[in-house]
Amino acid sequence: MARKNLFEVSEPTGEQTPPDAARTALVRPLMGLDRPLKPGRPVGAISQSLENINSRAQRAEEIERKLSEGQAVVELDPSLIDQSIVIDRLGVSDERRAALVDQIREHGQQVPILVRPHPENDARYQVAYGHRRLAAVRQLGRMVRAVVRDLTDEQLVVSQGQENNSRSDLSYVERCYFAAKLEAKGFSRDIIMASLGVDKAALSRMIALVARLPAEIIEAIGTAESVGRQKWAELADLLEEKGKRAKALKAIQDPEFAARTSDERFQAIHDLVKTAAKKPERTVWTAANGSRLVNISDSETKMTFAFDKRIEPEFASFVREHLQTLYDEFRQKITD
Repeated sequence: MARKNLFEVSEPTGEQTPPDAARTALVRPLMGLDRPLKPGRPVGAISQSLENINSRAQRAEEIERKLSEGQAVVELDPSLIDQSIVIDRLGVSDERRAALVDQIREHGQQVPILVRPHPENDARYQVAYGHRRLAAVRQLGRMVRAVVRDLTDEQLVVSQGQENNSRSDLSYVERCYFAAKLEAKGFSRDIIMASLGVDKAALSRMIALVARLPAEIIEAIGTAESVGRQKWAELADLLEEKGKRAKALKAIQDPEFAARTSDERFQAIHDLVKTAAKKPERTVWTAANGSRLVNISDSETKMTFAFDKRIEPEFASFVREHLQTLYDEFRQKITD
């Protein structure tokens, strides 16, 4: 049954109503009105039942009014609630997740979540904030306490961001990642600033930071709660070098990497790419006559030959002209 008809009751008209339609008219699950009148009851019993239904209908209408104003807390089936438009978290540690489950198991869900009627499915809801509480209640197999409010997409993300800001609940990189994903979804910078409680300059820095970091690395590292803007900016600088970025992308595939805490994962990647490259070995090639003609620099990724034209001005040009011949000889050698 569509949720938008949850509080509607058909008025008696005296006309013959099909059995299915009659049941639909009398079913109101939120108020416990899911028991249709049994056939064959005396007229007095039917009248009394209709009075009870009308009374409950009035109470349902009052709850619906409060829900539309966001003033009432109701219990909902967690299986009817979908995630927000944009997920603002990069994961939750097992310890925190277990602690929240234990807290709700012992003391109940003290703070309701905020949901809205799903814009694409009348039978479902969409959470604005309270994802962790929702997950914990699901794990416990309980109904979730929620406030239902009609929200536009803009109102939803502003509510979501402001709730997290008020609880100081997101790490710096989560806030940056949330901002970047909101912009990718087409939200204006004014809406994103309102959601995160930042000014234009701060928001620009946050979105620019995410643009410089591979999404795979951000998501693999996770929340990194103790790591602030300066450290993330430093990592972004280091990863601009393709070789270091490739090293980092390879490192996050290691199963042992995922077993670390988020802060440890950040530090591991930072240390990996911060390690100074091995200094190149420098040698000099000397001809049989004792002339030191070529300075050679050999690093991990390249070898450089520097010809001393002061000794043999034409030697460098000669070598360049014969590079193809040398390369052909090399290919022949390795294929033989």
